Amino acid sequence: MNSFILLSLFATIIAGKSPRLKFMVHEPSRFHFSKPENYISMYHQEGSDTIYVGGRAMVYVLTFTDRDVRDFQIPVASDQTAIDTCKAKAAPLELECDNFITVIQKVNDTFIVCGTNAGSPRCWMLVNDTVLTDVQGAGQIASASDISPPYPSQKSITLPADGSLYSAMSSVGGSAGSIRRTFGPQKLLKTENIWLLNPQFAGAAIIPSSEKFKEEIYFFFSEFDKTVRVDEEPYRARIGRICTVDEGGIRSLLPDSWTTFMKARVMCGAGNTQQQYNNMKQAVVLTAQDKRAGVLYGLFSNAWGKTVICAYSIEDIDQAFSTSKLKGYSSPFTGSRPGMCVRKNPATAESQNNVKNLGVIRHNPEIEDVIRPVGVAPLDLPTDDQITHTVADIVMAVNDEHYSVLYLGTEQGKVLKVLHTSEEVFIISQYSLFHNEGPVLNMAIDSQKGHLYVGTAMEVQRLPLADCGRYGDTCRECILSRDPYCGWDKARRKCIAIPPGYNVTSGALIQNLDHSNSSVCGEAAALKLRRTSPKEVVVPFNTSIFLPCPVRSFHATYRWEKDNCFKNYPCLFSGDFCVLGPVVDTPLKEGVFRCMATEDGFKVEVISFRLVNNGRPLAASLTSTLGLSLLLAVATLWLH
Repeated sequence: MNSFILLSLFATIIAGKSPRLKFMVHEPSRFHFSKPENYISMYHQEGSDTIYVGGRAMVYVLTFTDRDVRDFQIPVASDQTAIDTCKAKAAPLELECDNFITVIQKVNDTFIVCGTNAGSPRCWMLVNDTVLTDVQGAGQIASASDISPPYPSQKSITLPADGSLYSAMSSVGGSAGSIRRTFGPQKLLKTENIWLLNPQFAGAAIIPSSEKFKEEIYFFFSEFDKTVRVDEEPYRARIGRICTVDEGGIRSLLPDSWTTFMKARVMCGAGNTQQQYNNMKQAVVLTAQDKRAGVLYGLFSNAWGKTVICAYSIEDIDQAFSTSKLKGYSSPFTGSRPGMCVRKNPATAESQNNVKNLGVIRHNPEIEDVIRPVGVAPLDLPTDDQITHTVADIVMAVNDEHYSVLYLGTEQGKVLKVLHTSEEVFIISQYSLFHNEGPVLNMAIDSQKGHLYVGTAMEVQRLPLADCGRYGDTCRECILSRDPYCGWDKARRKCIAIPPGYNVTSGALIQNLDHSNSSVCGEAAALKLRRTSPKEVVVPFNTSIFLPCPVRSFHATYRWEKDNCFKNYPCLFSGDFCVLGPVVDTPLKEGVFRCMATEDGFKVEVISFRLVNNGRPLAASLTSTLGLSLLLAVATLWLH
């Protein structure tokens, strides 16, 4: 009995950090690669059913419907000379001596595709979704080696903004790493080598402003110090920032470099404790249009590879860049502050004050203020699976408030759907998607059409963001899901997706996202009276049997009752079942056994069995051959 109680208590303790619901997804909207694609890039335009996936010597143009996926494949092979040169130069891995497509981006009407080309990067234009041609007549473009890395294991970031393309290249080998404007009508600019210390880039985001000239781009990366001692942490997480209006310096100072580049240290950990996560692996930003408000979600790892998510206020970051002292610079500023977003004025470009400001930024781009997470510590998420990729969405709920939803891809090929409120993190559900278990490599989100695209080395699959039909057919099940995309329709008595343009004043949908509380449904009396019809199981004489109860919500506690008695019997959790087995105080011979789930203060009957003893022993040969597991399996048949 004690082991059952301990297991039951353990299940209750971890419930808060586990997904509330777990789903196996078998929908047909998936595409299978003919060969493993261990490095994939993705491009998806909001409102489209087509996603572009870059793989090894191939661009996959995938068009999804609810029934299937239409694919068109564009070969992009490396020439043999590049492959031979790559092998002679000893690439990081010989398998990387091929053309891995690392960049697929649309800048205005120009579709740019770049690949590693076996260590000699090359770029093309995609025309009519079918043909790749050389880039021509579309504005200034940097060298392909400034846009795509030479090998797929070298992380790079590209971001289109206001008709230009921005590229961040991680350091590898003898390469210093850089942040550049690489395509478009504006002047092509770069970082100075002294500004970045072996950067490893994790993401980039546009930070909008109601005044266009104040629009910024944040770059997220970790710097790697090769000179630290063995017992020191070599990584330092950073945010770099440039202004999109930047046109470079003057002929004698920063002529082809950013004049607005600044960077800040980012901390992720539990306050000032030793438990810090300094290696930023990925970053996503949610912002409100034309407002300098929002949230940054950073995926970090520590020296042991453990991953966590930290959240930061965009307003706090903006305030730090606008007001902090500059590291290593103590003199007062005269005139405008160095590094601010201002349009270049040729009349004052070489004024004494401007030249001084350029010198300050040239030698002191780092601010003193340290960026710390909201709530001080990382988000409270499960720790049993490594997070490999994340995307995020901002959702307007029926209370006219915005809520953040995170989708976290894991090492085991699962996707966690997470609600982040001002008070807590709530794990809505876990999706098991793929036939071949493997890490989630990339994801893309389409808020406009309501889809999530998930890619592994073997498959690309599409999921609906508003997956309301999975939550059940009662108000209570719908409300307890705490899914911002879904609400309970009182008139239709159905859990439905919040329709576009929903009127929060006149609408009648119900939600409760801030707390797990379904009292708004008014179903308490009905829930107490609900009973299931017992499934009869005949128990042979002198034979043990196990009763399975399907676990619907992993935030509920499960107990068994016998013959409507008040005494509860704990159960053993086995996968997705709460199993009642024979113990001293629970003779499973005769009677009605009911599995009860308690959540949100309500107790609901899940399933019931009526055991009947037929008095005849089960044949010894059958018992020894099939064992007790057969009896559990036989009982499980009644669940379907």
